[in-house]
Amino acid sequence: MSPKPDTPATLDAQALKALAPSGLSTMTPLACSCSVGTCDGWESVSDDRWPAQHMSRLGTLRAPVDPDAPGHTEATFEEFHPEGTRYESANAPIAPLFYPYNRCDVFECSTCQRVLLKYTEFGGYYVDHRVRALQVHLVV
Repeated sequence: MSPKPDTPATLDAQALKALAPSGLSTMTPLACSCSVGTCDGWESVSDDRWPAQHMSRLGTLRAPVDPDAPGHTEATFEEFHPEGTRYESANAPIAPLFYPYNRCDVFECSTCQRVLLKYTEFGGYYVDHRVRALQVHLVV
């Protein structure tokens, strides 16, 4: 079965690294004048700060889901912090197989050409969109 036309490409760590503009393999993200801000670590970004008109979805880090498939399991909520970083750390690894990256879509900003990771946190009484700029040297 082929994917639906509106289904984004599923990206792995190698594909994610390849999305960075050339020369950014070990540098921090480009500065941006758009409303998103630096987003070195995960930042909450309200709908009015997310410049949708400047964002192009490049793909997703979410694994394709078929709940009827034998052996189907949900994406993990386990985080990956082998060096003692935390979720909000600017130097935390970007680990596509782990939370929250395994729930991210990947966007590019036409204003600054940054690649941004975005997911939505759902709590009991809230919805919080969170964004982090891709830093290629942190992808594992």
